[in-house]
Amino acid sequence: MDFKLTQEQEMLVEAVKSFVEKELLPYEEEVDRADAVSPELAAQIRGKAIAAGFYAFNMPEEVGGGGLDYLSQALIERELSKVSWALHVFVARPSKILMACKGQQIEDYLLPCVQGEKIDCFALTEPGAGSDANAIKTRAVRDGDDFVLNGSKHFISHAGHADFAIVFAVTDTFEHNGKKRNAVTSFLVDKGTPGMTIRRGPKCVSNKGYHTYEIFFDDCRVPASKVLGEVDKGWEVANAWLTAGRVMVAANCVGQAQRALDLSLQWAADRKQFGQPIGTYQGISFKLADMATQIRAAELMTLHTAWKMDQGSMTDGEAGMAKLFASEVLGKVADETVQIFGGMGLMDEGPVERIWRNARIERIWEGTSEIQRHIISRELLRPLLR
Repeated sequence: MDFKLTQEQEMLVEAVKSFVEKELLPYEEEVDRADAVSPELAAQIRGKAIAAGFYAFNMPEEVGGGGLDYLSQALIERELSKVSWALHVFVARPSKILMACKGQQIEDYLLPCVQGEKIDCFALTEPGAGSDANAIKTRAVRDGDDFVLNGSKHFISHAGHADFAIVFAVTDTFEHNGKKRNAVTSFLVDKGTPGMTIRRGPKCVSNKGYHTYEIFFDDCRVPASKVLGEVDKGWEVANAWLTAGRVMVAANCVGQAQRALDLSLQWAADRKQFGQPIGTYQGISFKLADMATQIRAAELMTLHTAWKMDQGSMTDGEAGMAKLFASEVLGKVADETVQIFGGMGLMDEGPVERIWRNARIERIWEGTSEIQRHIISRELLRPLLR
């Protein structure tokens, strides 16, 4: 296997790295303190991302996206993640499931998202359905040419900025292996649709400025023309995107961990105790060695998994392994970074406590560590339990 990046990929990494350093990092502290990104700053980042050719890099070239392979996407995610989600989210990656748009939906939703004219959000999680997505209770009942939605969603990222939501609702039930299962349909629901209410959710300590929202549906009427994909087949449009998303989360974790290591190395070289740099003491130097080793392993696993996705041979378990391992490595590295910095690691005058806070959510969203272990073990045992 060739582990060397192409010249184009190396140039891409350097270009994104420069973009992060010049256009995003200078605003990180003020956004974190304000817990908000101003509309002006959001528009500025979006405009510069479009001008630089980074916007919608995850979307196919035939619809105006970057048309990049998954390995290149993972490399970009690794670099973007070296600044908080509150900022790099505006270098937008529209939901890939919008490729299921058809007819007028392409003009109304897919193309505007790729061109930066509209923003989407993904509305699946509910108060009683987090890890168990099949337990969602939001329902959509057919009424003539419309569906009537009732229910609620929470922890919906970026919904306050979105022009529409990709909403998943139960449209039927069926029996499978003696158990009742939900048939789910996905809908394109415009912001401001009567019966749809969006409000800010509980404040999160991770990624301040990147907010989650609650969405409520009270007899919200949505035309059948807004069904994304096919009725009762919502999981088909969601699953491929969700699985690929775990690999990109892994890449994000690698980037955050590398930033933490870079800060730790500089501090270990500059900070002196007992007359010499603290990095010369084994108590610190061994931590640095372990951090670098763990990050390298997480990076190789993540990029290999992205490469397998390009080959069409990646399994759900492999995506789960990448997300599980990289997110847990990030947690360890962030914690050790605080330890290396000592008291200063917990002060809000520097980025270390921010990295530490932001790292914690990675073991929860896009599938908890426990869910990833379930997916991995189920895949391992499946051939033996037939």
